[in-house]
Amino acid sequence: MELLANPAWHALTGPQAHLAEDHGPAVRFQPALSVFGALPDESTAETWSALGELVGPGGVAVLMREDLAPGEGWTERFGGIGVQMAWSGTAPQRRIGTESVPTGFGVGRLGGDDVAEMVALVARTEPGPFTDRIIELGTYLGVRDASDGALVAMAGQRLRPPGAVEISAVCTDEAFRGRGLARLLVDLLIEEITAAGDLPILHAAASNTGAIRLYESMGFEIRREVRFAALEAPGHAEDLAEDQAG
Repeated sequence: MELLANPAWHALTGPQAHLAEDHGPAVRFQPALSVFGALPDESTAETWSALGELVGPGGVAVLMREDLAPGEGWTERFGGIGVQMAWSGTAPQRRIGTESVPTGFGVGRLGGDDVAEMVALVARTEPGPFTDRIIELGTYLGVRDASDGALVAMAGQRLRPPGAVEISAVCTDEAFRGRGLARLLVDLLIEEITAAGDLPILHAAASNTGAIRLYESMGFEIRREVRFAALEAPGHAEDLAEDQAG
């Protein structure tokens, strides 16, 4: 299997191993950082069992990869089909630099003091899973409305499989869409990622045709179809409590 067909596994066992928890062959991010877990390229009954022990009976693991078939006894809470896109090295009409920021807005890096506003923006725009400590995974950039300082758009970095960096959490408040804010943030992240010698990648829901068209206009190409799912481990939480009591 190609490395990027299972990006979370290769990130959590590679450049982001210091942010992972593991049990045998199963890994996941520390829960405060991200919801994603992963299994080796070749998953077996044993690897699924290890993941179940890692999350605990009734626990949930969120996986994303090219081929995803839940192990025996696992229950899918929700899931969907997405596309993985990789930057091709060309970006028509790129807008690089803070001098390209539309009048009335400001761009800057986001940090711990911005988390509450980031969480609120995510709640309004629903770009995908987000945690209070996700900014520890990489650079996050935000656009603020100069009139009141409100955070109205952001984008950041999440998975880091060897040689690549995933751009994630791209979102813009509905009242500020159509002004090129998301495009500007993604362009700035592309510049940072490529300057470090890495390949920018991203994932989008296959049904989000508007976002896919935007990314294609920026030089991204669809690499593959991926499946993502939140899977509940066999057993129930009370089983674990009984085992511990015994």
